[in-house]
Amino acid sequence: MVHYATTLGRDPEAMYRQIDLAGRTAEADPGKLVSLLYEELDRALRALAWATEHRQFTVKSEKATRAIAVLFALEAGLDFDKGGDLARTLSRVYAGARREIVDASLGQDAAPFLAVADRMAEIATAWNQIAGRA
Repeated sequence: MVHYATTLGRDPEAMYRQIDLAGRTAEADPGKLVSLLYEELDRALRALAWATEHRQFTVKSEKATRAIAVLFALEAGLDFDKGGDLARTLSRVYAGARREIVDASLGQDAAPFLAVADRMAEIATAWNQIAGRA
């Protein structure tokens, strides 16, 4: 509980998001968890673009790390036995997105982060349609 108090003092919005995410994932089915990961990825990438534009280097680093972690989580959830070619393709897409984020993190252009966010949003929309969540 002390961790929450110190986090709350530093960044109440982040604390709220943590509690909200924990509540939404506690009983979520695997398909819903994938949707939540896509939502978190979109937030991280768009915040990363903002931080890049506004030269907020600490936020930029945090959001790049978060986006990369979410991409790893999405890839870890792929079922290569059942998913076949689609799973392999998504794995390559996620790896490519991670590379783009790392490469773009070295510069000061927000556009690559927004481009990745837009591509991942397309995949998220397709996922939600397939899963009946759209």
